[in-house]
Amino acid sequence: MSNETKRDVFDEVLEELADAYIALDGEGIGDELTNEDKQAYLKDYDNALPDDLLVIPEAVGGLIKVQKARCLPLSNVLGAIYNLDILRQEPSSRVLVWVKNNEDTFARAWVLGAWKVKETGEIVKLEEEK
Repeated sequence: MSNETKRDVFDEVLEELADAYIALDGEGIGDELTNEDKQAYLKDYDNALPDDLLVIPEAVGGLIKVQKARCLPLSNVLGAIYNLDILRQEPSSRVLVWVKNNEDTFARAWVLGAWKVKETGEIVKLEEEK
């Protein structure tokens, strides 16, 4: 999987088509896309990240990175928040307060392993273990 979004792949295909159109040789469009080309574009598109990536604060992304690097489960974070709720205590960390107020977004970013950093707009994609 690359850090390209589906829109990036789509734009690449459009650019390729535009280049082919410009290369008119008087008899029609120059080089047509081969089936192999089409399959390669479809593979790139399938592997691309969604355009509507979740936006989370950098510190929250750091929490996901650390937890995943230690092979800890999602319940390690959400369970701690749940336990604090039972005790009627607010988390002491601003990161955990954000997670508490945005559990669905946090869980989706965790599962997808990719998100956009709120402060910088950078796309972060965790590498899959091999």
